[in-house]
Amino acid sequence: MKLLNKANYIYLLFSLVIYLLSALAFYQVTRFLIYDEVESRLRVEKRDFEAYVRTHHDWSSSPYFVENKIVVTPVSQRTQPPPEAFSDTLILNRYDNELIPFRQLTFYEPVDGVMHRVAIRKSLIQTYRLLEAITATMVLFLGMLLLGTFWFQSRLSGRLWQPFYDTLATIKRFDLSSTLPLQLPQPAITEFSELNDVLRKMADKMQHDYHSLKEFTENASHEMQTPLALINAKVEQLIQTEQLTATQTHWIDSIYEASRRIARLNQGLLLLAKIENHQFIDVHPVNLSAELRQRLLDMDEVLLHKQIRVSEEPGADFQVLLPPFLAESLLSNLVSNAIRHNHPGGFIQVRSSASQLQLCNSGPSLHTAPESLFQRFRKEGNSHESVGLGLAIVRQICDTYHLMVTYQYAEGLHTLTLAGRE
Repeated sequence: MKLLNKANYIYLLFSLVIYLLSALAFYQVTRFLIYDEVESRLRVEKRDFEAYVRTHHDWSSSPYFVENKIVVTPVSQRTQPPPEAFSDTLILNRYDNELIPFRQLTFYEPVDGVMHRVAIRKSLIQTYRLLEAITATMVLFLGMLLLGTFWFQSRLSGRLWQPFYDTLATIKRFDLSSTLPLQLPQPAITEFSELNDVLRKMADKMQHDYHSLKEFTENASHEMQTPLALINAKVEQLIQTEQLTATQTHWIDSIYEASRRIARLNQGLLLLAKIENHQFIDVHPVNLSAELRQRLLDMDEVLLHKQIRVSEEPGADFQVLLPPFLAESLLSNLVSNAIRHNHPGGFIQVRSSASQLQLCNSGPSLHTAPESLFQRFRKEGNSHESVGLGLAIVRQICDTYHLMVTYQYAEGLHTLTLAGRE
């Protein structure tokens, strides 16, 4: 959820709660005031009744009391009469046969020496209508005020946050590999202006570090490969010398193997650095299924030497977007891993579909956690040919170019699966 929508959602919930509480409080206050007015008028009628009884020493219906319903009932005077009390009651209207709400004041008054129970009632129908009209008006105007305030808040927040969204869109389009600096506007709002200044400084520093690292990796790749190639060439010449003893030949073989290992390490680490820095930008559609078949054909002599059978289940081709060089490196590492960790007389099986590509191979049981094989310099077994970077390169390529790689081992079958991320 966007920040602006989240803020508006919280504001709307808070406003609704305040609105309901205010409406309830307003209704109760209005009802209290109206009831207080009705009860005050009933007390005035009570005093008029008492004055009438004191003057005439009797009670009879009088036009003076036509507005109110007065019921006088004689009662036995055995105990002290209770004090006056107000209550709500309903009286049937004899004209339209409907119950009408009344407010009733009940008190006891002696009339000609006999205690009588007196109930003075005043109709609340007009009061209720007034209360309904006030409530409806309040709901209408407060609802309009709430909607208007919410609309204004949304428009105002959208305008206030527009510089932030402009900055966010510019950052999304920013490319570290570009030579152009990050260009951000200078908004009038102080906080956004300071944010843009900080982002410009960060982008400049990141661009500088990126180009420095890129230059280092390119220089290291060029400068280190030359002396390593020279060392290998000289060592090969020494190996061919006839005057070497068996001990010297053993030492030279060790030096040659170590130099080759250093060269592979150098190539692997530089490749990882280039992938992490997104230096491969020529992305094209690649048919990984067809490329995998080609890699296996290229390794035909090795497969024959190790007597490894290759089979393929029919299925759709798995196509992805990858730089061609990285696609070749990805498949080469997978095939080399399947051959290196296989056993003589084993097999390799390829399964392909539109959504994934599987490479299965026989081999010895696994002694480490499958997920740890994708870490750098982690390898299964003590093979001197492996430097422990093959599957790390595979994982880095997949993570960078939105692919997913998984490894499973069950009953002597090793399965590496490539799939697209949803």
